[in-house]
Order: sequence, then structure tokens, then C-alpha cells
Amino acid sequence: MNQDKVAILFANYGPYHLARVKAFQNLVKNKGCQMVAIQISRDSIDYQWQTQIENSDLKIYSILGSLRPDKVSKNIIIKKTFDLLSRINPDALVIAGYGYLSMLSALFWSLWRQKPTIIFSESKEDDESRIWWKEAIKSFLVKRYSSALVGGHPHKRYLIKLGFPEDAIFMGYDVVDNSVFHPDKIKQLPFPIHKPYFLSINRFVAKKNLPLLITAYAHYYQKVGEKAWDLVLCGDGELLPQIKGLIQQHQLENHVHLPGFLQQDELLPYFAHAKTFIHASTTEQWGLVVNEAMAAGLPVIVSNRCGCFEDLVMEGVNGFGFNPENQEELTNLMVKMSSEDIDLEAMGKASLSHIEKYSPDYFAQGLKSAIEFAMRKK
Repeated sequence: MNQDKVAILFANYGPYHLARVKAFQNLVKNKGCQMVAIQISRDSIDYQWQTQIENSDLKIYSILGSLRPDKVSKNIIIKKTFDLLSRINPDALVIAGYGYLSMLSALFWSLWRQKPTIIFSESKEDDESRIWWKEAIKSFLVKRYSSALVGGHPHKRYLIKLGFPEDAIFMGYDVVDNSVFHPDKIKQLPFPIHKPYFLSINRFVAKKNLPLLITAYAHYYQKVGEKAWDLVLCGDGELLPQIKGLIQQHQLENHVHLPGFLQQDELLPYFAHAKTFIHASTTEQWGLVVNEAMAAGLPVIVSNRCGCFEDLVMEGVNGFGFNPENQEELTNLMVKMSSEDIDLEAMGKASLSHIEKYSPDYFAQGLKSAIEFAMRKK
């Protein structure tokens, strides 16, 4: 990788991405490797995060500027992608999947210019129903990449099933800046709620399974009564009216809190003082918010459909998994966690210890290995 120029293309650079690429930048800078950050648009496509790029020494090129992809014609997207990549002319190109036209265009630019390509992949087989002809197209596409960096074991197995060579797959994609959430840094923050509480942070969309979580909490409250912990649901989205309606229906207005969508620094007090973190999604490619909760030293209750479950949740050690279609199972776990039968402190320490591996440095090492592999294949 000496003196090579490596470009990394994300849909949009948020806090997660900045932490990862800065770690990679620090790892390779002494080798003379130049890293170039590229995003499709300056506006986040899926999330409402605010990223302080202006305070960063990382220069980020935007293919479409502030325009959203759905506001630009396909021909312009392809042209702008090709033009920017031709101007930068990287020696290797890292692409966060193939879900956007710019990413597909970047792949075909690399094939045209005979550049090695590395794919970031966090898809797993059970994310959705699989249709044979779509899988055939996907297999064709992924095999055009030189190597891959994936989140965990389910993602590696799926790439292998699509025909990707096992020796070209490296681990470490799904990490956050653990240091931001460390208990030593956040425990002194003010209490957002002066009662014990379960914490869940989500976009309010169907796959996050929030109606089941609220119903499970309602049954939990019926079982435990006044000793019950509260429930905090941070986030916003299209299902907010339905969620408010369910809370009213179960008469939980004084026990279920909706602080809204919060930026990362605003979430820290909630992480600091929660008792247990819950992630209830029916499908989730990874679930980085679980990383954050573990980095804050929290026990976790995580749906076994989440991509992070296999790699991050140690059953009975730092938390528990559950079937996201089984409301009673989740209710019983809430009862269990808030009883005196569980050593919450020990579970939290286990979370903190386990997540230390899943750091930006882990990402940087994995990406470096994936790039070096791809460059050797060139």
C-alpha cells in the first residue's frame, strides 16, 4: 500500500464513518498511503445525523453536492460518478455496497479502469425473502469485487453462499468510536429521568418492531407493578402516531418516554444512566446502536434477527437474545433483568470488555488487510 491512493465511497459520511476512516487514515499514513473520502451526497440519505465535517481534517468529495439522488437523473449520476473518480484516479476503490446507482457506477468505473475494488458488506441471508434471479444478479455483482470487509460471521457466510471466495473476506466493518460512550466519560452527565429505565433507540419504522416492544413492556408493567422500570424510546419516524396511540391505549403515558430524535451527544445521558438496552428489530443487518450500548457498559436484550447478535451477544453473560415475534419472551426477559436475580453490573462489565475488540482500529486493520489482498490480485 506504499504511496497508493485509496478512495472510500459511502452514501454519506456520518459519525460512524468518520471514526472508522480516521482510524484507517492513522494506520496507513506513515506508509505514504493517501486516503480519499467520497460520498454520494452531503445530505444524509437515511439518517438525520449532523456530522461536524468542518471540524475534521478529512476532506470529503461529494458526487452530487447537496442534491439527493432521487432528485437527479440516472444519466447525471453516472456521469458525475465517473467524472469524479477519473479526476481522483485512485489506485484502489472501497465501496459501501451496491445499493445506490453511484456505487454501481463506481464498481463499473473500477472494472473499466482495471482498479482493485473492496466491498463493505453487512447483508445476511435472512434479511429478507430471497428470490433466485435476484440472488443470481447479486452473485454476479459481488464476484466483480476483489475483496470484502464484513461486519460479522452471518455476513461472511452469506457472501460465501453468493460465491465470494472465503479467503478474500475480512472482518471488522461494523464498529463505532467506543471511547465516546465509555462509562468513565459519561457517568457524570445529568440524569435525563430520575427512575430506572430500559433504553431503546431507533428510527420509528416498521422493522424496528416498536409496537411489539411497547406491548411487551405493557405486560411487563402488569406483572411487576410499581417496581417496574420505565421505558425510554429515543427516535422519530413515520410510526410515531401509532406508537403514541399504543402508549395511550395501555395507559403508559407516565412510564414510556419519547424524547424524540437526538444527536449523538444528546443521547449520551440516556446511555449513561440506563439499566438495560433493548433492540427488538425483526430484521437488522447489524445494529450499531448495540455497539454503543455495550461501549456504555450496558447489559443488552437483542433480537436474534439482528446481524450483530451472533458476534456481540453472549447469552447470560452480557445479555440475552429473543425471538422478535415472541412478545411473551421479551416480557419475561424484562422481568428477569429488573429482578434481583441478575448481576447487572457484571453484565455491563462483560459488555464493555467484549466490545473493546470492535473498535475503529479493528476496522482499520481489517480494511488494510482487505486492500492489500485486493492489490495483490491486481
